[in-house]
Amino acid sequence: MIEKTDVVIIGAGPVGLFAVFELGLLNIHCQLIDNLDKVGGQCAELYPEKPIYDIPSRPLVTGQELTDELIKQINPFKPKFHLNQQVDKIIKTEFGWIVETSIGTKVEAKCIVVAAGAGSFVPRKLPIENIEKYENKKVFYAIRNKSQFTGKDLLIAGGGDSALDWTNELSKDCNVTLIHRRKEFRAAPDSVSKMHELEKIGKVKFIKGQIKEILETKGKKIKLKYENEENKSQIEVDYLLPFFGLKMELGPIADWGLNLHENLIKVDTEKFETSTPSIFAIGDINWYPGKLKLILSGFHESALMAQGVFKYCFPDKKNIFRYTTSSKDLHKKLGV
Repeated sequence: MIEKTDVVIIGAGPVGLFAVFELGLLNIHCQLIDNLDKVGGQCAELYPEKPIYDIPSRPLVTGQELTDELIKQINPFKPKFHLNQQVDKIIKTEFGWIVETSIGTKVEAKCIVVAAGAGSFVPRKLPIENIEKYENKKVFYAIRNKSQFTGKDLLIAGGGDSALDWTNELSKDCNVTLIHRRKEFRAAPDSVSKMHELEKIGKVKFIKGQIKEILETKGKKIKLKYENEENKSQIEVDYLLPFFGLKMELGPIADWGLNLHENLIKVDTEKFETSTPSIFAIGDINWYPGKLKLILSGFHESALMAQGVFKYCFPDKKNIFRYTTSSKDLHKKLGV
């Protein structure tokens, strides 16, 4: 059985969700496909409790809160979700495209919108033998429930934004030690400055080195061996939190014949259409000169993308732009 809709959105992260809203304003119906088992993309899967500070009108919102509010915002447009599956192939048809997933779901749509973040992603793991048996017990690559670490001894490994952000955040309620191979970081300068201040007042400890081995798990503690150019030593903590970023892969998207730039999809900046007509790309998956990988940039791209999609969905209609404050169709959907 092949389902039909106006647009298939590949990726149900924040940008994919907001695309539903922008398309819904134009009476364009959507179905979304995501390889995760939940809606929200990286925000919900990896950073549900991580503070986000650059969403307009929201001084602070967590990844999960942002996801929940986006879902609430698009509920009037009744999107359909296909989760826990990956788009394996797309086939051109007279109607538009048939999108087929890894579990056999088939959806035919007039347009495809790729909002797949950075593609398929998995956390980069520590290259330690048998680390799998400690994962989700003593070793966590994502924080889904911050309260489970309250009052605990934590070792955070890494030197990027996630490592520094969580070091600063968790130091409020936990005993945090940060380990990195050098005291130079790839994180935002403000986060680095904050970590140095916390170290000065004794709220954060810093170790220069690299984790080499898990020695044992004794009771509720995990003992780790680390070393640097000067010596070798050990540390015992409740939990190890490695934040080395994600391994990004385009997956099957790389085989769709789209023009790519360093493993990202090239788009125009008028409507964010790819080199293949009626296929669009928004969010971190796309590239154009001056691209900034920000959620708010993806929201902007969603709005312009919707204008381009309208021409494929309603070729005989003129799209009259309306503000949401004066859109009777939207007010009817919202019941206001």
